[in-house]
Amino acid sequence: MNTNMSPMMRQYLEIKKQNPNTILFFRLGDFYEMFFEDAKLASKELELTLTGRDCGQEERAPMCGVPYHSCEAYIARLVAKGYRVAICEQMEDPATAKGLVKRDVVRVITPGTVTENSMLDESNNNFLCTLSMSDQVAGLCFADISTGEMHVTELAGEDLILRIQNELGRFVPKEILLDQKASEEREIIDFITNKLNCVFAPVPADMFDRQACVQLIEKHFHKSMDQMDLKGDSDQTVGALGVTLQYLYDTQKSGLERITDVDYYSEAQFMRLDLNTRRNLELVETMRAKEKKGSLLWVLDHTKTAMGKRLIRSWIEQPLVNGASVCRRLNAVEELVANTPLREELSEMLEGIFDMERLMTRIVYGTANARDLRAMSKTFQCLPGLKKSLSAGYSAMLTEIRESIDGMEDMYDLIERAIEDDPPVALRDGGIIRKGYSDELDELRSIHTSGRDIIAKIESEEKEKTGIKNLKVGFNKVFGYYLEVTKSNLSQVPPYYVRKQTLVNSERYITQELKDLEGRILGAQERSTALEYQLYESVRKEVAGQLARVEKTASAIAKLDVLCSFAQAAFRNHYCRPDITMDGKINIKEGRHPVVEAMLKDVPFVPNDTFLDGDENRVAIITGPNMAGKSTYMRQTALIVLMAQIGSFVPATTASVGIVDSIFTRVGASDDLTSGQSTFMVEMNEVAHILKYATRDSLLILDEIGRGTSTYDGMSIARAVLEYVADTKKLGAKTLFATHYHELTEMEQQYPGVRNYNIAVKKRGDDITFLRRIVPGGADDSYGIEVAKLSGIPDDVIVRAKQILKQLEETGHTTGKKTSRKAKAGRDEDTQQISLVPSAGDAIATKLKSIDVNTLTPIEALNVLYELNKMANS
Repeated sequence: MNTNMSPMMRQYLEIKKQNPNTILFFRLGDFYEMFFEDAKLASKELELTLTGRDCGQEERAPMCGVPYHSCEAYIARLVAKGYRVAICEQMEDPATAKGLVKRDVVRVITPGTVTENSMLDESNNNFLCTLSMSDQVAGLCFADISTGEMHVTELAGEDLILRIQNELGRFVPKEILLDQKASEEREIIDFITNKLNCVFAPVPADMFDRQACVQLIEKHFHKSMDQMDLKGDSDQTVGALGVTLQYLYDTQKSGLERITDVDYYSEAQFMRLDLNTRRNLELVETMRAKEKKGSLLWVLDHTKTAMGKRLIRSWIEQPLVNGASVCRRLNAVEELVANTPLREELSEMLEGIFDMERLMTRIVYGTANARDLRAMSKTFQCLPGLKKSLSAGYSAMLTEIRESIDGMEDMYDLIERAIEDDPPVALRDGGIIRKGYSDELDELRSIHTSGRDIIAKIESEEKEKTGIKNLKVGFNKVFGYYLEVTKSNLSQVPPYYVRKQTLVNSERYITQELKDLEGRILGAQERSTALEYQLYESVRKEVAGQLARVEKTASAIAKLDVLCSFAQAAFRNHYCRPDITMDGKINIKEGRHPVVEAMLKDVPFVPNDTFLDGDENRVAIITGPNMAGKSTYMRQTALIVLMAQIGSFVPATTASVGIVDSIFTRVGASDDLTSGQSTFMVEMNEVAHILKYATRDSLLILDEIGRGTSTYDGMSIARAVLEYVADTKKLGAKTLFATHYHELTEMEQQYPGVRNYNIAVKKRGDDITFLRRIVPGGADDSYGIEVAKLSGIPDDVIVRAKQILKQLEETGHTTGKKTSRKAKAGRDEDTQQISLVPSAGDAIATKLKSIDVNTLTPIEALNVLYELNKMANS
């Protein structure tokens, strides 16, 4: 380091050296300053003026800064762009510091370690993830420091990368730490970059040392590994958990009191939903706009609290496969649907509850302000009433929730006594502590606000004690407060007066009382604000000490909020309670698509039945024209099953749902430009994935398999897939299969368990009306030209399409309509490209029809024959 540098700049460079790969916010008075390369970068990203500061060298150090009281907005912009920001504070009061003020980094803010409300979306978690993997095992740890959550899972066996991607896609972390193998997997890096769009970084191998990780885990959780019940204890799982903890310690500096437990989960606990299924069913956001409106979450979310908003999203993305657990939720929802007064009363109370989880995080880590404590107090105020209202509940889950809610009366009383109703944001400027909470503080405030009155009172009392009528109290900066007595009255000065100064006509004295008062008056404001901060910190720490109580209560309230939300959606949308069974049957009467129904304004949704089982109704082949509602029907069936297994009522008249272990969808496709795959290749990859992982207890939604290639290739693939899923020895999964290959409807007669259905259409002349009804049997026509006409295709194109269709039908080149077995047997498979322009045969036939053979001479006949021969050869 350059010895010519100023002491402060040397201090800066030393701290910067200890915090590489960060933008260092260096506290100087009322500003956070940045220097050198950090300043250049920050000035560009934050649009700040780049200046300079003398640093002891010939050239000034590049510098820019932001006010400390408004730094959050600037930090948020940097973190949103993926930067890590190190906060370096003054560790002592510059006014009392001897020499250079001590400074140190108190926290490093990264995309995955944010706790500030202004940087967080209250509806979503903010997860940090660590991934460690080998060829056969992967360990994943997800931690949200803003809520105190930590989840760990272990994946083992085949297709690790795909399963890792599924978990990453479900948690959607903001920051990912990777071990060496994971960081070398191109598929994982591409997925993180293109699908998650989050920051990631490799972690040195020695950080994953098992022994070091075990020591850290046991030290943090105060448990041995045997007591942790991780279920998965591979080096990868232990490493992922240990590295996550170490990273949080490194960034938080002050400790990790908020992380009190770890949740080990298994893939088998929840319905399997791969990324395609989540996207195709639009569970939490729409496919195109990536918005909440238009998703299942949008329909079901009537939550009132931030904790509830995060939990409902988690429940939707993690349907249960344990029937008893599903029924516990449904029992509670049913009770709330039936008891409207209770539901509305609970919802009204929930509206008054703030984000307890994230408030508690800031309180525990010491970043909370007095307004955060007031918000917590208002929340505590609601709890006794909420608990009392729940006493009317009888379902097991509502009873459990009531018992888990702590009234927190003692903490409410503490905050109410201590903290002003509308305190300032700043903690060191006073105005936080309520009058009457501290006698000492009240006295300091009294001294500060009424110092002159007290001085006047002392002057009056001394005049009365001494009999000196012209005695007066004065003040100067050298001696402070003093009593001045004229020389003519010196004989009346009492012994406890201490002479401080002699003037020509008077003497100045002090007393112990006056000296004590002087100290109190002069330091009253400073000591008052300092005492207020101490008292505030005492209250904050007292509340922070109740972490376990608050965590348990917050978890219970989140569950209650989601149950009330499900009940409100059921009541408002006229949903029914599904029967949950283990018989593998799906029997839905008058089912409706929850999102489409909600989007329709004035037009009623046309309901449809669904019956699938593992026996005679395994596979439903659905034919009918495009735009008629095949995809909507299939999606609605999947959504109804999913809604049932998250514990929600469903849009139907009645519904019986046999638990499914997974839902797979193959609906629509587009080119995957990032991996260079065509639409057809994407489709085939998805089908291969489904056939590999689906089980007999899965629900498959397959839409237009094979349409991305030639007609006969596509039909062959579609039929082969259908045969595979229908065969109980190979798969036998419950399947809805929409297709435009009408030939496939023959399979109803050939394979047990296959049934034909079609979308009813009403035709009048050239016009058609979609009735949106699913009826038994195959479709007679695809109505493709009619659909094209409805979509606004020009009339000239429609007319020409009809001509071409007629030609194809006459020559037998059609796969749009069913053809008789005899006709099929009588011709070879046609692999030629069908002509979409008039053929030579058509022209010859037209020419022949125009000739009057009775009037031709022999020479003319030979000329016509020559012309026809030329046409044929051309």
